[in-house]
Amino acid sequence: MKNDLFQQWGNDLAVDSRGDLQLSDGAIRSQQRVLRRLLTNPGDYIWQPSYGAGLAQFVGSPANPLQIEAIIRAQLQKEPAVAQTPAPTVTISYDTLGTISVMISYVDAASGQTELLSFGIRNPS
Repeated sequence: MKNDLFQQWGNDLAVDSRGDLQLSDGAIRSQQRVLRRLLTNPGDYIWQPSYGAGLAQFVGSPANPLQIEAIIRAQLQKEPAVAQTPAPTVTISYDTLGTISVMISYVDAASGQTELLSFGIRNPS
């Protein structure tokens, strides 16, 4: 099983009880990888300029759920942590304040288990 450094989006790296950098594996690893891919802006990851969906660009914009869903689906196809069969399901909703709510159901490629991931991107104003 592969491990990544444990890092929840928007937070610092975590340390374990021994003071070492904490590692993530399993479902947490795949969820962190999916979130990182979806929330990273294209061009921000200097080693792979085309990496990322840049979902924050949609905050405060007129809702276009089909466009957002298409971008998410395209990025999930590129993510090795996500099995491609069965295809992930993606549900997008907006509220009146401009918050984008995303719900994704996918199969973890390593474990074969179905994972549910939901998150919101809030309007900063």
